[in-house]
Amino acid sequence: MLKLKKTIAFSAVALMAATSLTSTAVNAEVSANVAATSNYLWRGQEQTGGDAAISGGIDYADESGFYAGTWVSNASWADEMTYELDFYAGFGGDISEGVSYDVGYIYYAYPDAASSADADFSEIYGSISVEGFTFGASVLATSAASGDGTDFGDSLYLTADYGFAVGSNGTEMALHIGHYSGDFIGDEDIIDYGVSVSKDGFTFGVSDTDMDESDVKVYVAYAVDFSL
Repeated sequence: MLKLKKTIAFSAVALMAATSLTSTAVNAEVSANVAATSNYLWRGQEQTGGDAAISGGIDYADESGFYAGTWVSNASWADEMTYELDFYAGFGGDISEGVSYDVGYIYYAYPDAASSADADFSEIYGSISVEGFTFGASVLATSAASGDGTDFGDSLYLTADYGFAVGSNGTEMALHIGHYSGDFIGDEDIIDYGVSVSKDGFTFGVSDTDMDESDVKVYVAYAVDFSL
C-alpha cells in the first residue's frame, strides 16, 4: 500500500526526479522510479510477509502543481494476492518560503487478490510541510468491502515526520510517527513509528507498531529515479 511521499515505508525511497519537457501549454516533468527493499512496510505493517519487494512507478507533474502517477509492487497480505497497483493524482505547491502543501487522491488496487478479500480501497490525503517537518492526514474515501466501517471517513491516518541532514556528505535522517484509527481497521487504533537513514539512494530503517506481539522490523532499501 503506497502513500505518496511517506517516509517510513518502501515507497519512501522512490523519490521523484525529472527533467523538464516542453509542451505547448506548460512545462511538464515525467519521471520514473525503481526500488528494492528487504521488507515492504506500510504504516508499520508488512505487506509481503517479511519478504523482499521490488517496485516501480511513473510520475507526471507540471508547473501548475498538478501531478499524477502510478506505482506497482509485489504484495501478499491477502489470499491469492501477488501484487499491488496504485493510481494517484494531486496538487501541491508553496504557501510561503519554507511552507508547502500537498493534497490528492490515491486508489490502492489488488487485481489478483481473491474476490472474498475485497482488498481495493482509496483515500483522500493532505499534508503541510514547514521546514523539515511534515504533518499529514489520510481519510478513507471508498472501499470494495461492504458493511460497517467501509464508508467515506471510516478511517483516519495522521502522521508527523521530521527529516534533517546528518553532516555535510548528503546523509539524511527521517523520524516518523503515525496514528491509524477508525472502524475500517477494526476495534483498536494503531500507532506506528520509525527512523531511517538515507544516502545515495540507499536507506536503512527501523519500524514498529504498538500492536500486540509486534516485533521491531529492520529493512534496507535502494532506489533509483530517472527522467523520461
